[in-house]
Amino acid sequence: MGLLTILLIIVVIFILSGIKIINQYERGVILTLGKFTGIKEPGLRIVIPIFQSIRKIDMRSTPIDVPKQEIITRDNVTLSVDAVVYFRVVDAPKAFLETVNYIYATSQFAQAALRDVTGSVDMDDLLGKLEEISQKIKFIVDSETDKWGIDVENVKIQNIELSQEMQRAMSKQAEAERERRANIIGADGEKMAAQTLAEAAALLSGTPGALNLRTLNTLERISTEPSQKTMFLFPVELIDALRGRQ
Repeated sequence: MGLLTILLIIVVIFILSGIKIINQYERGVILTLGKFTGIKEPGLRIVIPIFQSIRKIDMRSTPIDVPKQEIITRDNVTLSVDAVVYFRVVDAPKAFLETVNYIYATSQFAQAALRDVTGSVDMDDLLGKLEEISQKIKFIVDSETDKWGIDVENVKIQNIELSQEMQRAMSKQAEAERERRANIIGADGEKMAAQTLAEAAALLSGTPGALNLRTLNTLERISTEPSQKTMFLFPVELIDALRGRQ
């Protein structure tokens, strides 16, 4: 009776060890005596212990960070770039059978593609065409990982860090540009002021008595302020007569 109980317990444990639960977002890759024999869909599944093994593959979209890469652009600017890759397993047997670790392998291809693509463009293009460059990286990685049953959904370049020397150089360039624009604005203002004065002078000289009125207004404004200066006023007609005689 004791031996029968032991045998019964062994049989129950044997059966229970063959019961597997596969989640909705997973697929089960079945190996029978080491050979691929099929895929198990989500739900309660039974495998034959000892003779069969199962490997669950996550089919959800998975993000992986691409570590920061130090690159030199085509115009010899040194900077650091990192990115994130979103991929999904579309063929579970390939992902399990064709590579030891499909996540690590995808990450390595993404790093290589990130260095190659960003190093082949100028810094201005890299800063201004992030989306286009990201799509180039996506195409390269997707082409390489297709043999593993991987679909690369998106690649996003996240951070671009310039070296300290380049940051200082760009700061000096921006400061010089601000000074140049300030000088242009100042010169334009002086030009407009000179044009206005020229127009006012022409208007005063062409209007009889206008200069006298302007002189009287100036005298009235000066008389209200304390001053140590002595002014000698001559009639405009006398000045014009002297000019004509000369």
